[in-house]
Amino acid sequence: MIVRLRNPTRTLEMDGPMAVTALLARLDIPRESVLVIREGILVPGDAMLGRDDSIEIRSVISGGAR
Repeated sequence: MIVRLRNPTRTLEMDGPMAVTALLARLDIPRESVLVIREGILVPGDAMLGRDDSIEIRSVISGGAR
């Protein structure tokens, strides 16, 4: 599978299939700190990712109104 990461932007190729939680553990990324997106749709942590998937991992950003 192709994995695109942001901040810093980079692309990795990973073996699949594997669960989202396994992918994030392999990349040493805490699940609560990122959004995992496949084909424009958020993917839950227990979802399986296929070897032909293209995944984007984005950092969670929060803010508030003043």
